[in-house]
Amino acid sequence: MAVAPEEVADAMYAMVKEYQGRKKFKAGDLTKAMIEKFGEAECDKKVCKAAIRALMDSGRCVYTYFGGSFIEIPHVEGAAEDAAKD
Repeated sequence: MAVAPEEVADAMYAMVKEYQGRKKFKAGDLTKAMIEKFGEAECDKKVCKAAIRALMDSGRCVYTYFGGSFIEIPHVEGAAEDAAKD
């Protein structure tokens, strides 16, 4: 029985959040990590692609570009925090 894209998305989000500020992940890095975690029989590239799409559509993660595309948790700017408090 294949793992649901939502479950893979949650695992990807947890991994990105754990390493936030220390490591940036490319889509391929996350895909390989999830296939390793859940096993090739349960998780494939198609499921991982759907999970990444779900993360982007929900706004939990965003693509950033710095010499390559990376998946990160959205940053909150310092001025945005001050405006939210008012």
